[in-house]
Amino acid sequence: MNQPVHSAKSSRRAPAKAKARAAAPEARTNDPERTRADIIEVATREFSDKGLAGARIDLIAESMRTSKRMIYYYFGSKEGLYIAVLEAAYSRMRSIESELHLEDLAPEDALRKLVGFTVDYQLAHPEFIRLVMNENMHRGEYLAQSKTIQRLNVPAIEGLRKVLQRGQREGVFRGGLDPLDLHMSISALSVFNVANRHTFSLIFKCDLQSAASVVARRDSIIEMVARFARK
Repeated sequence: MNQPVHSAKSSRRAPAKAKARAAAPEARTNDPERTRADIIEVATREFSDKGLAGARIDLIAESMRTSKRMIYYYFGSKEGLYIAVLEAAYSRMRSIESELHLEDLAPEDALRKLVGFTVDYQLAHPEFIRLVMNENMHRGEYLAQSKTIQRLNVPAIEGLRKVLQRGQREGVFRGGLDPLDLHMSISALSVFNVANRHTFSLIFKCDLQSAASVVARRDSIIEMVARFARK
């Protein structure tokens, strides 16, 4: 009995079609915000490791499996992406800080919690410190272009001001404390803890990254600030 003529062709076409379907990429969900966030995450590592001058957009694009054109579409330029990275870095820190609920604690407990949080955050996010140090090398040129960053940092000072005022009203903290000055001191102690740990450890032959050293230094910083503020 004769077989239909088209059967052989059909059998050859079927594997080809199946192969094409398997090779076809899955449809991607159009999610600009997610794409933007992913680019910023990769770019944060690149900029924090190499600075603005050393960072390369093509390496960021390669890590993202996307094109340089796509990155420029979202951020306009390398400098635009760098500013977005700075904004995201400050935003993350301030967002977590705003969830500490310091108003629910006694004034000194609130201050201790804020200092402990700052020490812990800087230790856990050395990339944030490297970004800030790099921007200081640019004398704040790019940070000055961001209204977002300046707006984000206002609540941090106001939150500390309220803690100090409550403590002064309750007779716990002494008068004359400037919240901006105290904020700077807290930041200085917390940043040095990370930024200088390698050189300090080598010079003085100590291990600042051991668990015991980290805990001891954290407690020391909290106690120093608390005693400084106490009446």
